[in-house]
Amino acid sequence: MKQLIALLIAMVHVPSLTTMAAAQTIDVNTQLKNVADKIRAKTFGWNMPEAELAPELEELDAIYLQHKGENPEDLANVLRLKATVYWSVVDNSEKGIAVIRQIKKDYPNTAVGRDADGIINTIQQHEESRKIRRTLTNGAKFPDFSEKDVLGNPLSVSKYEDKVVLVEFWATWCGPCVAELPNIIKAYKKHHSNGFEVIGISLDQDEKKLKSFLKAREIPWAQYFDGKGWQNNLAAKYGIDSVPATFLLDRQGKIIGQGLRGEALEEALSKALTR
Repeated sequence: MKQLIALLIAMVHVPSLTTMAAAQTIDVNTQLKNVADKIRAKTFGWNMPEAELAPELEELDAIYLQHKGENPEDLANVLRLKATVYWSVVDNSEKGIAVIRQIKKDYPNTAVGRDADGIINTIQQHEESRKIRRTLTNGAKFPDFSEKDVLGNPLSVSKYEDKVVLVEFWATWCGPCVAELPNIIKAYKKHHSNGFEVIGISLDQDEKKLKSFLKAREIPWAQYFDGKGWQNNLAAKYGIDSVPATFLLDRQGKIIGQGLRGEALEEALSKALTR
């Protein structure tokens, strides 16, 4: 969720324009930071049910009403955070765009208002990738790819025919990704001989750093790397816009689990390998 967290943090740092407005901006920003912290604590994916974040959305509405008529920059910032929750967490681009259009109409001379068209374009681009991601449901065949790993060897899902495969989108700079690695390594050592494989797809940009990390952590499975970060070819192909993102595939290449961690991964693996 690294990208999402960066977005939420950005929402609560808008410079004030005057000394008088500064006192208001600090107050609003403090309120927004508290809401953003609550959202980050609850967020486990990019398509959370809106009902899960209803309290935070209502709190944003309350903050907006509390400060209505005050600094336009602050008010636009409140609405921008609300829009971000809709399109980036709840997966409702339509609602997110509607809020940005409200900013453009009501606060056209603010930083967000002037950049409204660019923000809407960004949301629409993400929506295209989300269309791809939505097809990756449990029971669906995971689309294959044909690339080379960091060692120059051919890499594809079909290479591991009749294996149970974990496809892992991750990065060395992603805290939750690194925190989960010991569990994946443990599962790999336990189940590899029974037909469990892992394909790592790294969103890193520094190949030397990645290889050093893989060596230090003794990570044995194949890794795909192209140095493009969030523009990683395979991340784009599968609509990945947050990490970690994992897909567990059965021996027929069908998705049987997503975002599995710790004991949940072990349980799913045990079932899949004994079928």
